[in-house]
Amino acid sequence: MRALLVVNPIATATTRRIRDVLVSALAADLNVDVVMTKGRGHAAELAERAADNGLGLVVALGGDGTVNEIVNGLLRSGPAPDAPALAVVPGGSTNVFARALGYPAAPVEATGELLEALREGRSRRIGLGHAAFTRSPGASQSRWFAFCAGFGLDAAVVEQVERKRVHGRRNTPGLYFRSALGRFVRNTGRRWPLITVSTGEPATSNKTNKTGTHAPIEAQRTAPPGDPGDPGDPASVPDQVLMAVVCNTAPWTYLNARPVRACPAASFDSGLDLVGLRRLTVTTTTRSVLQMLHSSRGPQGRHVLALHDEPRITLTAARAIPFQLDGEYIGPQTELTVSSVPKALRVIV
Repeated sequence: MRALLVVNPIATATTRRIRDVLVSALAADLNVDVVMTKGRGHAAELAERAADNGLGLVVALGGDGTVNEIVNGLLRSGPAPDAPALAVVPGGSTNVFARALGYPAAPVEATGELLEALREGRSRRIGLGHAAFTRSPGASQSRWFAFCAGFGLDAAVVEQVERKRVHGRRNTPGLYFRSALGRFVRNTGRRWPLITVSTGEPATSNKTNKTGTHAPIEAQRTAPPGDPGDPGDPASVPDQVLMAVVCNTAPWTYLNARPVRACPAASFDSGLDLVGLRRLTVTTTTRSVLQMLHSSRGPQGRHVLALHDEPRITLTAARAIPFQLDGEYIGPQTELTVSSVPKALRVIV
């Protein structure tokens, strides 16, 4: 089998030793080419070329950003039964996708697991998320994501971390914690615009509702009295939150070895899950974070919105707010529609 090994040489845990061990091991069973990425977007180009050339396997040695680029390259023309399979060796700081597939966090151990899976022919098809958004006025774009999308505070933290890494800061849990604390202190309360959460077809859909009019199918929940967006009538209204995280699997991320369970029931084999916070006070946010770290049920309470197994979710804000996919900052957006695509990609497990 012809294979491509895509190596991000600047990923946190990627070393020459790990790369050499992986190349030597893969070469014993595969006809493998090795390419080092040269910058943002290069991994996507390499994966797209591998798909066009009919390769059977693309192996990622890097972090979640490298994986996201490869997924987008492999699926540039959409899911296909003959597209290359994806294998992942964790080489970044968090490696959510690789660990969600069941690989060890240590690259050398993960390499051993990968080689065993290849020899035994183990693979599975997993569902992915697909995000449609407007990168700039009049320019609609879309992009695949493997495990999460964030709208609001968490994306602002990702943006800040990326800015600090450009200036030489090492990507560590401490860096994320300090960045999150700083953004929270600067943007507490109602400074964030409300995000309206809708499920079902977006407003531009050609499908009609029971009245024959073109309209989105809103997520109907009862807003707790006094919450942001509560019109004073506790009857059913579209949900509004101050931050939203969409998960395609669990956990959302890791704090060192501890999983952070924003959407504990999320799975590669089901639709998309969402957790949203209706308030961003110190008390409510701290409670939700502690529940993510210590409870198998994830965030609970009257100020938490939780959706499970949704085929499509649309998030709309009154003004542009930060947006991220798989821990990679995309840019400010006012509207984001995420869809679940079952069995979109074959992975080696």
